[in-house]
Amino acid sequence: MKWFDNTALTLVILGAINWLLIGIFQFDLVSFLFGELSFLSRAVYTIIGLCGLYLISLYGRIKEM
Repeated sequence: MKWFDNTALTLVILGAINWLLIGIFQFDLVSFLFGELSFLSRAVYTIIGLCGLYLISLYGRIKEM
């Protein structure tokens, strides 16, 4: 399960970098790479959002450590 945690964390970090680019430069990297609200860009946004929701479980697991 550790590989899934690392993958989810990596995708959420990439999503955060994308939001940083949007906030500072008004440049959406996902739309640039996959097209403006294309099926693929929507899938990327969905996967990153699901990874973010999954990582909420880290709060409980960190507390146990």
